[in-house]
Amino acid sequence: MNVIEQNLANWKESLVRSIPVGDLLSRNAVAYKWKAPFRVWMLREAAFWRLNDLLTQSYALHQQGHGLGARILLRSGFESLATLIYLDQIMQQVLDGKLNFHAFGDKTSTLLLGSRNNDQMPRSLNIVTVLEKCGKRYPGLMALYADLSESAHPSYEGLCKGYSKIDLNEYETHFSNRWMELYGDRHLKSMKLCMEIFYHEYNEVWPPLMEKLEGWIEANEAELEATKNNSALVG
Repeated sequence: MNVIEQNLANWKESLVRSIPVGDLLSRNAVAYKWKAPFRVWMLREAAFWRLNDLLTQSYALHQQGHGLGARILLRSGFESLATLIYLDQIMQQVLDGKLNFHAFGDKTSTLLLGSRNNDQMPRSLNIVTVLEKCGKRYPGLMALYADLSESAHPSYEGLCKGYSKIDLNEYETHFSNRWMELYGDRHLKSMKLCMEIFYHEYNEVWPPLMEKLEGWIEANEAELEATKNNSALVG
């Protein structure tokens, strides 16, 4: 079993199966009077479930020689990674006094409930905008995502490059499925990078941030209670 297979197996075993509200209230009764911290837990674990599912399928397709499908699923995996990175970023902004807590609550609601096909739900964020913000922490992330996106779309790469090759000497175009030939060697490296960044954000960045946010909410409870009815005015 190689490193990616082992990591995916370990991830599957460590997925959180439930988040009891009672446990959160026992952890910090003041902080979990508010919905935003609960959403933060929900977002973290849902992102883990989704990324594990996407990368498991991407790896399986790659092993079967289905290069295009593997790349499209990996692209979605980077979107899920970006969601967690962005969540960690806005948590830090609250702690730094750069983001109003009530506006933060609205952002967590949008991240968790956002939709583009249901007018009754908040309008989801543009994932490219989210990725651009994440790229400030991880230079090169946006370029990698853009490269995967070219494969996902019926552009030059998605059509001509992926399925044809020109013989300039014979003035003839030959058609074949070229995805593994073009990208097979680097796919696993990109998967490994995605997993390493997610591990860092999930296990090393998020836990201390969550503890600090809980403490911050507790310390600022009176102000938050006094301003909660003004949250609709927060931009």
